[in-house]
Amino acid sequence: GKTKVLTSRIAYLLEKGVPAYKILAITFTNKAAGEMRHRVANIVGETVAKDIWIHTFHAFCSRFLRIEVNNIAGYSPNFAIYDSSDSLNIIKTCLKELNLDDKKFSPYSVSSTISKAKNNLMDAARFEKQATGFFEEKIAAIYTLYESKLLANNALDFDDLLLVTVKTLSVNPEVLKKYQTKFNYILIDEYQDTNKVQYLLAQMLSETHKNICVVGDADQSIYGWRGADMQNILDFEKDYPTCATILLDKNYRSSKNILDAANAVIQNNDLRKEKNLWTDNDPGAKITYYRAHEETEEV
Repeated sequence: GKTKVLTSRIAYLLEKGVPAYKILAITFTNKAAGEMRHRVANIVGETVAKDIWIHTFHAFCSRFLRIEVNNIAGYSPNFAIYDSSDSLNIIKTCLKELNLDDKKFSPYSVSSTISKAKNNLMDAARFEKQATGFFEEKIAAIYTLYESKLLANNALDFDDLLLVTVKTLSVNPEVLKKYQTKFNYILIDEYQDTNKVQYLLAQMLSETHKNICVVGDADQSIYGWRGADMQNILDFEKDYPTCATILLDKNYRSSKNILDAANAVIQNNDLRKEKNLWTDNDPGAKITYYRAHEETEEV
């Protein structure tokens, strides 16, 4: 019911007279953004729905940067956005130019390290300052060369979309004020999956009106390996002390046996908000346990 909460809230805001263009809704996948846009259009009509900013984090930042490109040093309006394979090719070129062995410095590993740095708001200069030891120093050199090649090609990678947006807002108070004023209401789906740069972006944009509504579940946080910080949702009430917290603990999909087992397992998590999922559904079949000997048998 998390997406339904957001779509219903958007419809309610519109019903109360909030202009559509004053609403920003953020999701994590293009599919989810499309689904939300479709649901909102079904409620309020296509004409009104198209004025709402409903995007993934990356799509929002791409739109922002196209508009505000004059405030980004070195970039022109037709900048390219490199996908992961484009980035990997640039990194391979950097390794060759720096005479580094791609077996010791795997392009995938280097790409992952740079991505993690950007998601922690660490540009090449900052990464170089904190680099310790031979490996990190070489990664810093690759990172610096990689960034210079992106700039020379008038290109941003996926992680840059968020990092450059936050940096642009940070160093241009008038631009920040413009977007803080523009978006009266900010809604974010799957908040437990936000990383450091996404968290900061949401905080900056909502600073003026403080009308931020997030949905999420710390027990569903599974993207720590790609930078998601579950603490963002656990600390939401601390970050926004006047917020209201509403638990959606009724489950409509699962049987009682499934929920009882899930509750018993998830209660062992060290960091979580206490809740107990329940349902009006039948107990259902008992859970069975099966150990496969290898992956084909498992399938």
